[in-house]
Amino acid sequence: MSLRASILASGSSGNCTYIASEQSALLIDAGLSAREVGRRLERIGASISSICGICVSHEHGDHTQGLRVLNQRSRIPLYANAGTVEALSRDPELSVLPWQVFTTGAPFQIGDLRVEPFAVPHDAFEPVGFVVACGDMRVGVVTDMGMPTTLIRERLRHCRMLVLESNHDEQMLQDADRPWHLKQRIRGRQGHLSNQRAAAMLAEIAGPELSHVYLAHLSADCNRPDLAQQAVRDALMQAGHRHVSVHLTYPDRPTELWVG
Repeated sequence: MSLRASILASGSSGNCTYIASEQSALLIDAGLSAREVGRRLERIGASISSICGICVSHEHGDHTQGLRVLNQRSRIPLYANAGTVEALSRDPELSVLPWQVFTTGAPFQIGDLRVEPFAVPHDAFEPVGFVVACGDMRVGVVTDMGMPTTLIRERLRHCRMLVLESNHDEQMLQDADRPWHLKQRIRGRQGHLSNQRAAAMLAEIAGPELSHVYLAHLSADCNRPDLAQQAVRDALMQAGHRHVSVHLTYPDRPTELWVG
């Protein structure tokens, strides 16, 4: 069994990840316009017509912008938990969408893809991360999380590929021209994961199965790609995980297609 994946977009302007087996394909979030989702899928050799479902991690707009059009025009089924559906129903345009409601912690199937949603700490109604599996091949995606938890660590172990938030450099956030309350929210338990915390968690959970890590949701003004990448590479090297490749993700273009 093999999986393919590409992070079509990552950052505060939009988040969307493509994961596919030989038989089925899905999106984790759709924070781009439907047209832009289609364009970026075409760039990696895929198409909207191949998508069997969209799994929504939480209700924030940078994860949900394209949902309505993708569902209504392309008839793509939408999957979310009850808390996320409740939050999205406050938007009149999204309240009429037909949801497939999953239970956080309970795996479900989309074609031959097994989707495992798990709780993460973030300032949303019922935010989740996902592991998508086909046979023994596993891909983990957590793009918004305030802190690592025991549950997150356990769910992400044994993945072949991980998409993990590395939002900010702690010193750059401290020095940023931002209100103090916003800095506190970002660094808080329900906020976003720093380079340093992402690096420490990856060094702890990486094993022989893990081959590729993609760093997601990098802040445009409180981070630098080289700082994020170097922090994670150094931590993995010091922990003896020299076999793990560390990649960046981008707000304006998809990553190259990963095949595992």
